[in-house]
Amino acid sequence: MFEFQTIDKEIEDILMKEKGSKFIGFAYPVNSESEVKSRLHHLQNFHPKATHHCYAYRLGIIGENYRANDDGEPSGSAGLPIYNQLLAHQITNVLVVVIRYYGGTKLGVGGLVKAYKESAKFTLEEAKIITKELESKIELKFKFSQQNIIFTLLNKYDAKIISFEAEDICTIVANFKSSKKESISDELSEMLLEFNIL
Repeated sequence: MFEFQTIDKEIEDILMKEKGSKFIGFAYPVNSESEVKSRLHHLQNFHPKATHHCYAYRLGIIGENYRANDDGEPSGSAGLPIYNQLLAHQITNVLVVVIRYYGGTKLGVGGLVKAYKESAKFTLEEAKIITKELESKIELKFKFSQQNIIFTLLNKYDAKIISFEAEDICTIVANFKSSKKESISDELSEMLLEFNIL
């Protein structure tokens, strides 16, 4: 299980109106809780007068790290319906935020559940769902004279080089598909190279 489904890019400002209240949907691809926090912080600064910033996110290959937040709406009426849309679309590493500007008419719990669910659904329907492979990071140390062998090996595994320091002893940090972890480790061990999977 080295693949997961997520959205390819952010979706913003998907507007839905319900009895005078405005619901604005946002969806972001995220990889960590710190990214979630910075997105929420940005939206709070951008919409300081909104009545509620309700959200849900899933992180991890099977969505094992998740949270749903009602932000002051009745318990279970906002965060959970948003979270259920992440489940319905079978996506992870995604944050969905629905911002509400209260329009003066109370919707009741049932009305809120429906409005938050639909807002999240419309927002995610604008997104393109893509399959991503889980990646691992590797750090390699080798002699300058070995760089051709190393580059050939990294190419073979479609590794993406993040940094390369060319000294007498060179250091490369690269990302590669986690599904190839065993094969790449075996080959590097046979070559007696110093490496570290981060």
